[in-house]
Amino acid sequence: MKITRRGFLLGTATIGGGLVVGFQLTPGESIPNTIEGSFQPNAWLQILPNGQVIFQCDKAEMGQGNMTGLASIMAEELDFEPCELVVQFSGIHKDFINTDFYVQLTGGSTSIKTGWPLLRQAGAAARAMLMEAAAQTWQVPAKTLTTMPGKVVNPVTGTSLSYGELVSVAKTLKAPKDISLKSPSDYRWLGKQTKRLDIEAKVHTNATFGIDVELPEAQIAVVVRPPYFGGSIKSYDASSLQALSGNIGLQEIHSGIAIVADSYWQARKAANMLQNTMEWNKGAIAGVSNQTIETAQKAILDNPDSSPFYVHQDDNTQQAFNATEDKLKLENIEYKVGYFHHSTMEPQNASAVYHSDTGKLTIWAPSQAPDICREVAHHFTGIQQGNIEVKSTFLGGGFGRRGYVDFAGEVAAIAKAMPNQAVKLIWSREDDMRHDYYRPSSTHRLSAALNGNKTLKTWQHTVVSNSILNGFGVNMAATLLPSWVPTKIARGIGKLGSEALYNFDPSMAEGANPEYDITQREIGVHFYDSGIPTGFWRSVAHSFNSFAKESMIDEMAHLANIDPTQFRAQQLHNSPRLAACLEKVKQLAHWDNKGERKLGVSCHASFSSFAAQIVEVEEIDRKAHIKQVYCVADIGFVLNPNIAEDQLMSGIVYGLTAAIKPHVKFEDGRVIGSNFHDMPVMRMNECPEITTALIDSTQPPTGVGEISVPGIGPALGNALFALTKQRQRQMPFDMTLESAN
Repeated sequence: MKITRRGFLLGTATIGGGLVVGFQLTPGESIPNTIEGSFQPNAWLQILPNGQVIFQCDKAEMGQGNMTGLASIMAEELDFEPCELVVQFSGIHKDFINTDFYVQLTGGSTSIKTGWPLLRQAGAAARAMLMEAAAQTWQVPAKTLTTMPGKVVNPVTGTSLSYGELVSVAKTLKAPKDISLKSPSDYRWLGKQTKRLDIEAKVHTNATFGIDVELPEAQIAVVVRPPYFGGSIKSYDASSLQALSGNIGLQEIHSGIAIVADSYWQARKAANMLQNTMEWNKGAIAGVSNQTIETAQKAILDNPDSSPFYVHQDDNTQQAFNATEDKLKLENIEYKVGYFHHSTMEPQNASAVYHSDTGKLTIWAPSQAPDICREVAHHFTGIQQGNIEVKSTFLGGGFGRRGYVDFAGEVAAIAKAMPNQAVKLIWSREDDMRHDYYRPSSTHRLSAALNGNKTLKTWQHTVVSNSILNGFGVNMAATLLPSWVPTKIARGIGKLGSEALYNFDPSMAEGANPEYDITQREIGVHFYDSGIPTGFWRSVAHSFNSFAKESMIDEMAHLANIDPTQFRAQQLHNSPRLAACLEKVKQLAHWDNKGERKLGVSCHASFSSFAAQIVEVEEIDRKAHIKQVYCVADIGFVLNPNIAEDQLMSGIVYGLTAAIKPHVKFEDGRVIGSNFHDMPVMRMNECPEITTALIDSTQPPTGVGEISVPGIGPALGNALFALTKQRQRQMPFDMTLESAN
C-alpha cells in the first residue's frame, strides 16, 4: 500500500466539496483586479484596448521564479513577449486554487507542475479567440491566419492586427472547445535563458515586499508573546510605558500583548520595557527539552507493544530478514535529525486597515496562502470572509513558514480594535526565531539485508516524528468549507478531522521508501507530539527521511564491499531517470578518477523530480570543510535553465545549513537562542563551489525548488565517512574532526 501527501489531502479535502479548476470563466463570477473594457478570457489574463497584456500571478514569488515561469507558460501559448507582460499578484479566486492541495497555496514545489497544463490551455484558448476575432474582422477563415508576438497576421495579404485592436470583438466570443497547443519545436521562449520578470523591480527597489508596504499615517505594532509554547500571561506592569514619548497604545490579543506606536523603535522599546515586567504561566509543555524529546522518541521505538502506521508493508519482510546470514545484514541502525528554523530573510510582517463604515478589512501579507490568511483573519475578528481582502506582496523567503499565517491573524485582530487606523505589524528576528513552526526532529531505526549477489533483499525503516498535517489541517479545512459555515464549526470540523487522522499521516514517511529495487520492504511511522510547534520546512519530511535512507544505503554498500555509486546504480533499474542523474553526476565529479579526494554520494526522488549529488570534503586545521558540491537533476522539461540551476544551488545551501549548523535548542518548553549569533545559517564565505547540470527531458515540468535539499545532508555525511571512517548518524554534524575520531 502506498499513500502520498497529495492522496491524503485529496481524501481529507472532500469535506469542502468538489473544486473544479478550469481555464474558462464561470459566468457572472467576479475576478479580482478586473479592468472595465478589457478582454478577460480567463482568471489569469486581461488584454486592454491599448495593447497592454496583464497576467495575474496566482502563486507567491519568494525568489524561486514563479513570476517568470508561470507568466512564460501563458505567454508562450498566447504568443506574446513575456518581458512585455504586466505581471501582478492575483487576489483570491477559485480558479487560482492549487489543484494538488485544494487551497490557494504556494508550496510543495507544485507551482510549475500544476500551472503547466492550466496556463497552456488558458493561453492557447485566448490566442484562438483573438484569431477568430481577426477572422471575423477580415471575413476570412481563422485557420488561414497565424500569430506573431502580440498580433494576428494574415499571411496571404501581409496585414496584421494587434491584440489590443481585437479586444472589442474578442470580448463577444466564447472560448473554443478544441484547443491546439504549441509543439515544443515551435517555442519562442520556453526552454531558453530568458529574463527574470521580477529582477528589474528588485534591483531598482520598486518591488514591494510585505515589509515595504507603506500606508498613510500607519501605526507600527509589535507583539509581546509568551516565551513558553502554549503559555499565557500571568501578570504585567505597564505603568513604566507612561514615561515614553509619543503615542503608545497597548491591547491584549489572542497571541499576547500588542504594542502600537508611531515608529518601530518606539514600539520595540516599549515592548522590551513591558517584557521585563511580564510573568508567564508556562503551559502544558513546561519541562520539555531536546533531551526529553529524544528520549521519548527512542522509547517509542523500543516499546515492543507499539506498532507503527505502515505506509508500505510487504508480506514476510521480517522473516526474510531473520533468515539472512549476519554478515549480509545490518540491524536496528539509528539516525537522528534535530529541529530547525526557517530563517526567512524577511521576518514575518503584515499590514491592515479596518473600515468601520463598510465593515471591510484589507490585509497586505507576504503569504504563501492568501485564502488561509483570509480564514485566519475571519477567525480572530469575526469579520465575514466576503468583507476581507488579502493583497499579496513579494516574499523575502518562504520555505513553508509563510504557509502558516499567524502574523495575518495578529494584524487583523489589532486593526479590528483600531477602526480606520492603518496598522503595520513587524516581527523582530528574535520573534521569528523563537516563534517559528520548526522542521520537526525525528528518530529513525533501519534494518536491511543483502541477497547472495550483494543486492538489497529487505528494507525496514521506521521513523518517529510528529504529524505536520495535524496542525495545518485545521486552517486548511476551515478554508475549504463554504464561507457561510460559522468559523467555530468550520475549525471544529478541521480539528476533529485532523485528530482522527493524526495517526495516519503519510506525509511523515515521504522520502523513506527507497527508489531502489528491493523485493520486500516495510516503511512505518510512529507519531509523537512534544507540543513544540512544527510545520512545513523546505522539502518537508524528505529532508530527514532521505538522510536516514541514503546514509543506510551507503552503509549497505560498505557492507557489500561495493563502490557506493555502483551499488546504487545496479539497483535502480525501476527508476531509470534517477539512475541517469546518478550516472551524470558521477561524470561531473570524475568519481571514477577521484584519487585521494574524499567524496560522498546520494540520490533521491522528491516532488516528482530526481536528483543526485556528490560532495567533496577536505581537512583544514583539524576541521572538515566542504570544498565542492555537484548536483544533477531531472525536472522534466526545463522552462528556464538559469532559474532551475539557481534553485538547485539555493536548496543546496539551505540544506547544508541544516546539516552543519546547530539545531534549535529547547529547555523548559521554550527556545534557547534568539538570533543568528546562536542560531546561525551558512554564510557566503562558507559556501562551497557548486556545479549543477540538468537532464534533457520532454516530460512535463516538475518541482525544482526543494529537490536538492534532501540529498545534500546524506551526501555530506557519506563524504565525512570517506574522510574520517566514522559514520555520521546524527544531523547536524560536528565538523570538528577530533570529535569524530
